[in-house]
Amino acid sequence: MQELPTYVLITPARNEAQFIEGTIKCVVAQTVRPMKWVIVSDGSTDGTDEIVRKYLDTNPWMELLRMPERTERHFAGKVFAFNAGYERLRNLGSEIVGNLDADVTFERDHFESLLRNAAGDEALGVFGAPFREGDFQYDYRFTNVENVWGGCQLFRKECYEDIGGYRPVKGGCIDHIAVVSARMNGWKTKTFTDRVCLHHRTMGTAQVGPIKSKFRMGVKDYSVGNHPVWQLSRAIYQMRNRPRILGGIALASGYFWSAVRRAEVRVTPGMVRFVRREQMNRLRKLFRNRKSQETLPTNVGHATNTPSETGRSGF
Repeated sequence: MQELPTYVLITPARNEAQFIEGTIKCVVAQTVRPMKWVIVSDGSTDGTDEIVRKYLDTNPWMELLRMPERTERHFAGKVFAFNAGYERLRNLGSEIVGNLDADVTFERDHFESLLRNAAGDEALGVFGAPFREGDFQYDYRFTNVENVWGGCQLFRKECYEDIGGYRPVKGGCIDHIAVVSARMNGWKTKTFTDRVCLHHRTMGTAQVGPIKSKFRMGVKDYSVGNHPVWQLSRAIYQMRNRPRILGGIALASGYFWSAVRRAEVRVTPGMVRFVRREQMNRLRKLFRNRKSQETLPTNVGHATNTPSETGRSGF
């Protein structure tokens, strides 16, 4: 049997009492457990810490690390919490470092499956599984498997060190920036679609509703350098998902509002060029594939990918 790489997990958690116990139960039940799992309570005030403490005595490979309370909620805080956990694990000798959100659940063999898929490919720097929110999922005919959702994002340790870890960007997209940075540095990135994480809080709605969340997502898309043509295509695609029509309009509005006011782009010009080149290549490939399918004789069957359980980035 193939030997699996060792792994550790870090979970930044800020006021996750509603969901974190489900995540804990899933990790405890794994067929292949992590060497160590550090849950970093990022100033939680809602009972998150008490829930975690219930499991520490019977699971000595788990650790709770408490960060000071802070009044401002932003994504850079999540990076600071993750980094505090990483310092506790840096010298354990694990091959894989995982960022796991505190509001997801998954099957008992989730990590075993991911590690087995990744084993032996030393060039694979970032990998993970898709996510599903309720009845929503991306269609992998349109979503790139090279994009890896941040809610369960596993790094080869050498890759994580190579890209300098997560960047503390207050506006978000820290997982997207990490994956793009890995590809820019020559690493492969991949989502394995044979497993799925169930995400129990709709992305971006911890403090706001779904329409405002889509608008903010558009703002973040601008901040990481998305191409305008790509963004318009993304907005049109999003109109098929809830909230229908309005969600796509809000997504486009956030992006183009940022463009009009010349908002800050939080990544380097080199990353902007890299991202836009990838996006336009994907659009060209998508339209070529559609055109070739339309020209097939009607009596000739052709296979397409079935809708999968989802990745965060993509349309």
